[in-house]
Amino acid sequence: MTDTIRKQYQKQVITLAVQAGKMMMTNGAEVYRVEETIERICLACGLKEVEVFATPTGIIASVDSGEDAGGVYTKVKRVRNTRVDLAKVSELNSFSRIFTTTEYSPKKGMDKLQEIDSIKPYKLWKRLLGAGIIAAFFCWAIAHNAVDTAAAGAIGMMSYLFSSWISKYSINYFMNGMICSAFATFFALLAYSTGLVYHYDAIIIGSIMIFVPGVAITNSIRDLLYGDMISGVARMAEACVVAVAQAAGAGIILKLWTMGGSLL
Repeated sequence: MTDTIRKQYQKQVITLAVQAGKMMMTNGAEVYRVEETIERICLACGLKEVEVFATPTGIIASVDSGEDAGGVYTKVKRVRNTRVDLAKVSELNSFSRIFTTTEYSPKKGMDKLQEIDSIKPYKLWKRLLGAGIIAAFFCWAIAHNAVDTAAAGAIGMMSYLFSSWISKYSINYFMNGMICSAFATFFALLAYSTGLVYHYDAIIIGSIMIFVPGVAITNSIRDLLYGDMISGVARMAEACVVAVAQAAGAGIILKLWTMGGSLL
């Protein structure tokens, strides 16, 4: 292998590895898993020295073949528009392990990444059904009332559908959480004012639980336990801000509703 071909191969490998890491981070993977995936791919391709530093907003990777003619390559990748898609994280995790045990070339590996990236999420009706079940069970755990539980399920589905609609307009997840919580709170209070339900507070809690950043909180704790302090603190701060935004959305509607009732 000539020096030129070796350098091209080294560049292709780090590009593949960092792209895989970015896809994992974008879809909600833990930092240690992202770093481990990048290292595993690079080492499997014969690169002797691999250093990776990943945060929720970016990845820095440096590789060296260990040979005088190999050179050092560093790649920086910005991470934006994160979401939660654990199905893709699982596929990427499997890909990194398969890559290390087969004769995958960097080009074939990149094709596989594009194939994983093109995987469509669950159909909307399935996600709506899941949102309704989650909202209903949380409401049942608090109120133990069948009518309130059914109402929470319906409002949870409506809120999730509304969230999917406003997501098309590139609204950041802080505002998304606030608006959707306000939406759910309004309809819970509307149902209560008409006498259809009995515990509007339980319905509100159940409906907004589908927007709580549970994955971010879990990943934050795992990163902290793993020693990734920057990532752990950053994700915990993000989760707290999202939770505060949701509380603010619900609180604003409750306050406006109370003020409207006193004026009437």
